[in-house]
Amino acid sequence: MYYFVWDSSLETGIDIIDSQHKRIVEYINQLHDAIADKSKEDIEQVLNQLIDYTVSHFTFEESLQEKAGYGHLEPHRKVHEAFTARVRDYKARFDKGEDISKKLLSDLRIWLTNHIKQEDRDYVATVKAHLNGDHDKGWLSKTLSRIFGG
Repeated sequence: MYYFVWDSSLETGIDIIDSQHKRIVEYINQLHDAIADKSKEDIEQVLNQLIDYTVSHFTFEESLQEKAGYGHLEPHRKVHEAFTARVRDYKARFDKGEDISKKLLSDLRIWLTNHIKQEDRDYVATVKAHLNGDHDKGWLSKTLSRIFGG
């Protein structure tokens, strides 16, 4: 049984963004398993992977928004920065020996769900219109290769 199950209410309709969000959901489920196993080593490993992946996802998402001319990029970026700082704070507290795992797990699930359904939904139409346009077709492939090695 998964702690966090992906469903269609979380879909943006942008395949690459949805697959990245699904990967974050997988990390959240891995964190849940590590907590159940009482493995501090696994918790730390998932926490580090989650931080790295989230930062790369945010960078990618923001670059899509910028290329598409999304008008609320800066406020969206600030939301990402605040979340990144929050997760890094959890990591610092974990490194000092504090058991933050259950609170982090809950916060991640709530934050990701709310972020996708609210802030991310706001840019979808703009980004989709850009991606479906005839201009700059090679940009997405180049960006994916640069950020994710794909």
